Amino acid sequence: MRIVITGANGQLGHELQAVLSEDHLTLLDLPVFDVTKSGTERQIIDARPDLVIHAAAYTNVDGAEGESERAVAVNVEGTARVARAAARVGARLFYLSTDYVFGGSKRTPYLESDEPHALNVYGRSKLEGEKQAQQLCPNTLVIRTAWLYGAHGKNFVKTMMNLAVSQPELRVVDDQRGSPTHAGHLARAIKAMLGTELKGFVHATGSGDCTWHEFASAIVSLLGSPARVVPVTTAAMARPASRPAYSVLANTILAGQGIRLPHWKDALAQFLKQVKVEVEAK
Repeated sequence: MRIVITGANGQLGHELQAVLSEDHLTLLDLPVFDVTKSGTERQIIDARPDLVIHAAAYTNVDGAEGESERAVAVNVEGTARVARAAARVGARLFYLSTDYVFGGSKRTPYLESDEPHALNVYGRSKLEGEKQAQQLCPNTLVIRTAWLYGAHGKNFVKTMMNLAVSQPELRVVDDQRGSPTHAGHLARAIKAMLGTELKGFVHATGSGDCTWHEFASAIVSLLGSPARVVPVTTAAMARPASRPAYSVLANTILAGQGIRLPHWKDALAQFLKQVKVEVEAK
């Protein structure tokens, strides 16, 4: 299969390259590929893909509050360019989205059919990106994920790992609940989706749920660090962007296809073990 991956150098992009290595891949990312530029469509069209996995995005949740035009240029207008190109060559489009399209008013996992209500600029830009993708490319699957981490790029797990060995105390919010997702497991789930005819929306996150504080505590414990993890409120952290108190996603449609991601605790233990092996091998 001929596959274009946008955001190919990101944490998910790297994992997709690994699991899709037997396919014919066109890897697109900055600085050569910029979704805010008019040449975006031509680069995709020239690759003649059967599938476009659109993982490129503006993902700085707090930064988007002060850079709303940039967030929209990348996540909305950029997605429109990618979707038009995919439609032009008759390709299937996988658009990576986020749990932050939801407002957090529920206390049971969000279904694919639930009405979104984003609380911040980032979430609204990704939600509008979903709409652009589906309107402009008939064969689109929106894949919503959450709390993504992996070996490449910046993420919560790597931040906690660094702080756990340099700080005696970590202050982490305990009033936001979601589902941590290992990028490698998400990539394998996406590969499995290639064998389906899914369209519309799917949720794809690690199984189970926790607060950021519980997640951080698990990281510190598995590392064997003596650092204390202190629970704090979202209000006390005073971050620029509002965040949903509850953004757990129900992977209902994927489960119906027999596709399941591991529990977040098992995924985290596997990830930290692998990181430790890689560090010791250097």
